[in-house]
Amino acid sequence: MSSKKIIFVLLNLYFSFSLAHAQYEIKPEKGYSPQIGIMVNMLEDLKSRITEMTSDLNQEETDYLFDDKANSIGALIMHLIATESYYQVETLEGRTWTEKEEEFWAVASSLGDKSREELKGKPIKYYLYLWDQVRKKTLEGLKKKDDAWFAENVDEGVNNHWVWFHVMEHSANHMGQIALVKNRLPK
Repeated sequence: MSSKKIIFVLLNLYFSFSLAHAQYEIKPEKGYSPQIGIMVNMLEDLKSRITEMTSDLNQEETDYLFDDKANSIGALIMHLIATESYYQVETLEGRTWTEKEEEFWAVASSLGDKSREELKGKPIKYYLYLWDQVRKKTLEGLKKKDDAWFAENVDEGVNNHWVWFHVMEHSANHMGQIALVKNRLPK
């Protein structure tokens, strides 16, 4: 067999094998109602991709600002966690942040000059661990809810489904920013 044929067969086998084992499906996570399970699947997918792209960053990379208007990767992840925490207590616990929670999350809630100044000096593992803790609580709370709750309005024209869609789209949006910052890291 010629080398071109061998390469063709090997490439064909590789792509056939990789496509057969691909995980590119949105399916409801087990233990959740169908609609919530789909949202959980998407939330977890985004979180795992952000974690994968950032978990090996050193301190300088975690805190890097490529200009005076940029946010660091650490600050962006902290912002994602704060957003999830906010909606978690609002929708799953039916309350607002306590004074202590507000104090902890306030800087990360709105990115800007203050967050650029204060959200630095913590290793990437700190942020990822904190996100794991908040997500664990989110997942526990969502397991106790059903699709009827998901469709309920939390405000006029805003239902729980939209709120958690917003958490998901927020993650996707900031994942792009994280990728941009990562691409701008000094070589």
